Amino acid sequence: MGVAMDIAKYFKSLGEGLSKGLHVLPSLRPKIGRSTIIRGTVLSMILILASGLRLLPLRWGFYLNEFDPYFHYYTAKYISSNGISSIFSWHDWRGWWPYGRDMRFYSNFGLTLTAVALYRILNILGIPLTLSIGLNPLDPLSLDPLYNLCVIFPIIASALTCIAIYLLGRDLGGETVGLLSALLLALDPSHISRTSLGWFDDETIGILSALLLILFFSRALNGNRSMKSSVAYSLLAGLSLGYLCISWGAARYLIDIIALFALILLFLKRYSQRLLLLYTLTFAIAFLIAVSSPRVGFGFLFETFNLPVYGVFILLLMNEAFSRGKTLKTKVIYVSIIILTLIVFLSSLMVLGLIRDPGRKFIYAIFPSLRSESALFESVAEHKPSSWATFYHNFGVGLMFVPVGVFFAASAVTNLSILIILYCLTSIYFASSMVRLIILTSPAICLLWALSLKKVSSPLILSVKEAAKLVRRRAKFKPIEKELIAGVLFLFFALFTLTYVFGSSLILGSKPLGPIVLSYADTPAIISGASLSLRPTSTVRDWIDALIWMRESLPPSPSKPGENGTVVACWWDYGYWITVFANKTTLADNGTFNYTQIQQIGKMFMSNETEAVNILRRYKVTHVVVYVTFSIEIARTAPEYALLYGGGLGGDNGKWQWMARIPGLNDSAFGSITIGWDWIDYNRNQQLDYGELVANDLGQNTVLYKLMMYGLETVARGYSTINLEHFKKAYFSREYPISSLQETYNVAPLVCIYEVIYD
Repeated sequence: MGVAMDIAKYFKSLGEGLSKGLHVLPSLRPKIGRSTIIRGTVLSMILILASGLRLLPLRWGFYLNEFDPYFHYYTAKYISSNGISSIFSWHDWRGWWPYGRDMRFYSNFGLTLTAVALYRILNILGIPLTLSIGLNPLDPLSLDPLYNLCVIFPIIASALTCIAIYLLGRDLGGETVGLLSALLLALDPSHISRTSLGWFDDETIGILSALLLILFFSRALNGNRSMKSSVAYSLLAGLSLGYLCISWGAARYLIDIIALFALILLFLKRYSQRLLLLYTLTFAIAFLIAVSSPRVGFGFLFETFNLPVYGVFILLLMNEAFSRGKTLKTKVIYVSIIILTLIVFLSSLMVLGLIRDPGRKFIYAIFPSLRSESALFESVAEHKPSSWATFYHNFGVGLMFVPVGVFFAASAVTNLSILIILYCLTSIYFASSMVRLIILTSPAICLLWALSLKKVSSPLILSVKEAAKLVRRRAKFKPIEKELIAGVLFLFFALFTLTYVFGSSLILGSKPLGPIVLSYADTPAIISGASLSLRPTSTVRDWIDALIWMRESLPPSPSKPGENGTVVACWWDYGYWITVFANKTTLADNGTFNYTQIQQIGKMFMSNETEAVNILRRYKVTHVVVYVTFSIEIARTAPEYALLYGGGLGGDNGKWQWMARIPGLNDSAFGSITIGWDWIDYNRNQQLDYGELVANDLGQNTVLYKLMMYGLETVARGYSTINLEHFKKAYFSREYPISSLQETYNVAPLVCIYEVIYD
């Protein structure tokens, strides 16, 4: 009985304790204000919008986009299978046969290591990465979970980038600026084009780490923070910059921006020991990480682009010496020692030959006039300079707000506002120098655009609030007219509508093309659009099927020199596809580091069959691939016109001039209007009329012309007038007869694979 009483008392006390605990629980709940909920909801909606737009290419298939992402996946796959230490001894024979490539010197490992790390984390968490919905089981890469992660990785990176620019915008001008910046970046066409589904390339993490660098470094310099907090932010800034250095070549630009920013602070008399300490710490960590990458290496420290970092460091030391010297004599001694050390240091580097050129492409970005010395560089479309129309096409009316944003940022005169202005103005120069670098200036324009919108609209909203208060107090007050406020706000709304709904073309008075955002987002991957320069209505499988046929039907490629196997010659544009998707060895690819070998390929295509076979024999090439685009309707009656008008649609019939120029040949000797044909304007009306194309014997005798025209005529007519001596059809992505190509508007993308026949 006593035991029963004790048990009853125990359960009674337990119940009372639980009752008290339940009353305490409500007080332990985190208190979330209404503004926090609204802010979180808006930011979440922005992230959903950003991800949704970048998922639009899914309707064309689940593929990596462009060419370089296939190389990054290839590298990530090797590291995932063999371990991170394997990259230091990995000599790959799949590309640039027969010499191969030492992969530690030709790959930025930041992106690939990130993907591999994320892949392993998801595996530990048991999150499946094998997809089946909407995928073709015949596509071999779609069965690889790592490949699937690489395809969706840009979506993850874009969401993180929107969060980073939100934090940066909040530091610049408050919550409103942060949310607007995130929204504008989520809708930015250039950022969408480089972070959409399948774009597994350096820019995805490059912009993210660049924004984190600016965010952390500016916070580190905030004098209101404790030194401990500043050092922590400086460590994060160094890690961000170091990660950027091993991930993206544009890290050199951010390095010099931070150095220039520190120099400006010095001129503005904002020097402090904090600046010297944080500057030194940030670059020490960043450079330590950078030199650990085998591609960057120790020589990175002595690149000409990094010398300004040391120069600014010396100036900061001199300023510190001046502040510490008690007498003029002491100050002169300190400064003399520093200058003498600098002279000895630079002289030693020059004598030892340690100062090195970072690469011609970086020089060409600064000095566009030098590009004429490299036909290979000029042949790449994304290396072209940007026009004013390109900027307007990308940013629309946002360009009108950028000068206003610069004004308000300059008025604030904070460290962050100075850094953002510096970032904006310099990145605009580089974006105008090279069209691919527009993505570099997008975050700066989004930040200043958001700042100007807030600064312009805030007085209007404040006027309405003050008017309401004074009306209640019955005080005499003449607020801004409601009609004016409504007009300005309506103007803002109209400008956004014109940019993001109707498209910027409507403002120019041209035919409306729709919102530029959707035109960039709703675009297929290059491979699922057959590398056409038009947007098809459905997946075009020419390249996909050709690569699968090569993978499954051709003999394996040699694993090292001395072995026999399939070796493919093609123009360098398609090298990564053939290496990764088809699993076959190529002579050249999109790395374009062996200029001499690309010259030999161009010379081969522009030679007659006898000369071409002699070149191919040296490399033991077994197959040659050409790609031709043409109108099927024109090809049935006039193949030469089909070859001409199809040249601007993405095929080799639009690239033949570079195949001639890169080896140093005169392209006009092979045809004045297209390869194999000269135009003679008989009636002098400055228009190409029927019968004005005259055969060019030199051009029509080239291997490229024969292989393209043979495929074109065979598919369009069922026969060809071309006689091939050393090449035999192995596979065509299309066969005669072709009735209609509605998905490509009757444009035929034809991948032709030929077997080389030696004597």
